[in-house]
Amino acid sequence: MDATASRSAADRVHAHVRDGILTRRYPDNTLLSEGGLALETSVSRTPVREALLRLEAEGMITLLPKRGALVQPVSAQEARDVLATRRLVEVHCALAVIAAGRGADLARSLQVPLAALRKAAADGDMTAYVTADRDFHATVVAADGNMILQRLYGSLRDRQLRMGTANLLDRSGRPDETRLASTCADHEAIAAAIGAGDADLTRRLTVEHLATAERRLLGAGAGGSAAGGAA
Repeated sequence: MDATASRSAADRVHAHVRDGILTRRYPDNTLLSEGGLALETSVSRTPVREALLRLEAEGMITLLPKRGALVQPVSAQEARDVLATRRLVEVHCALAVIAAGRGADLARSLQVPLAALRKAAADGDMTAYVTADRDFHATVVAADGNMILQRLYGSLRDRQLRMGTANLLDRSGRPDETRLASTCADHEAIAAAIGAGDADLTRRLTVEHLATAERRLLGAGAGGSAAGGAA
């Protein structure tokens, strides 16, 4: 296998495992084997090792000598850090857009991810729901036009996706319709406040929305889950 082919195979394995972790096809603390991944992706073990090294550098797995790769859960401290960063960035950007008199324009733009949220909730599609959830907030951040904040927010994407799925499931592993409805209503209320140009309400709703996600993420919310919370 030449270098180009090896890189291509490693890229394929990297994408396969990364997607499996983000969608929880490989849940937290799953032990992945090189041989198993090689069979799943139809490649040799060499590109599998290369892909796993990249994933370890990205903080998604820990390599265990002679055992395989362990999928790393998002720690409580990492979750707090991500949500604190989101709170600072999202509130700042939303208020900047309102102050610039562009709240109504942003509210119209938010109808696209809101429609995707509603559809995903109706379909019980957790991957689509979490993606639409993330797109809603990213739209708010992008509307401010601050490229540095957009890049910072973009760097949180994988962490947000990992944190977003599990808490939308009930104890049987099925979509929790109550939580889906609650988070969807939160997003609709935030969009309405932005559209009305109400800075104080936008700030309060955004802070409360993320605080609820943190309580759920850390196991203090409804159902006692400590695995994740869409926001």
